[in-house]
Amino acid sequence: MKLKVLFVTQEIVPYVPENEMSLACRKLPQGIQERGNEVRIFMPKFGVINERRNQLHEVIRLSGMNLVINDADHPLIIKVASIQPIRMQVYFIDNEDLFQKKYMVTDKSEDNFTADEKSIFYSKGVVETVKKLGWAPNIVHCHGWFSAIFPFMMRKVYKYDPLFANNCKVVYTIYNDSFSGSIDKDFARKLVEKEVTMDDLERIKEPTWENLTKFAIDYSDGVILGSKEINPEIIEYIKQSGKPMMEYSEDDKLAENCENFYSTVIEK
Repeated sequence: MKLKVLFVTQEIVPYVPENEMSLACRKLPQGIQERGNEVRIFMPKFGVINERRNQLHEVIRLSGMNLVINDADHPLIIKVASIQPIRMQVYFIDNEDLFQKKYMVTDKSEDNFTADEKSIFYSKGVVETVKKLGWAPNIVHCHGWFSAIFPFMMRKVYKYDPLFANNCKVVYTIYNDSFSGSIDKDFARKLVEKEVTMDDLERIKEPTWENLTKFAIDYSDGVILGSKEINPEIIEYIKQSGKPMMEYSEDDKLAENCENFYSTVIEK
């Protein structure tokens, strides 16, 4: 079965520095594509990304929508670049207010100020762009805590959208990327809309890394371990959830193992 896989990633080489996550998110989509599947890749357009050097350009037909977060309108800008020499496109979610500063998931060392609004904007932006593309994935594969609310957004906020209905499964990869403390205490409140209540967000009223990760697990159909060392509390939580779990894989086996895991999740 040919799969359509949407990658919702936090970091990708060469746009940000090399680390365990950014390297995996560079190699895995290529491996999945080379195995005969169709992929789409999204990441935030963090302020540290050099647009000129990486040849990013705006996609006018996909840009222009306003996304409301915390009662404020934020224009959605979509940019795209191609990873050479494999010509694999990456879509970037951008906003001049939220992603202008030269930082990534935090605004300065040990300070996650505005990370919550960036994360909400990113998740909403991906969904709205995929809807404009008219491209219905079989699998949505999220990477990193910055995408932790995406499974919830799919299952609660966009649950009636035909592109993300019953046939679309969500897989979440957990990395050893924890941060100290918590992000903005109002994170949960900013997610309340329409049929989403604070009761739905009980898990992240205290938005620590552990709680965000558990929140992602709650709304995912399968979980992958992206690091050799993962918080034992999180491992135990996955086991108690009964969700399918894929153990950590070395680079040369990652694409094959993930493709097989996708099939397991789809069939479950």
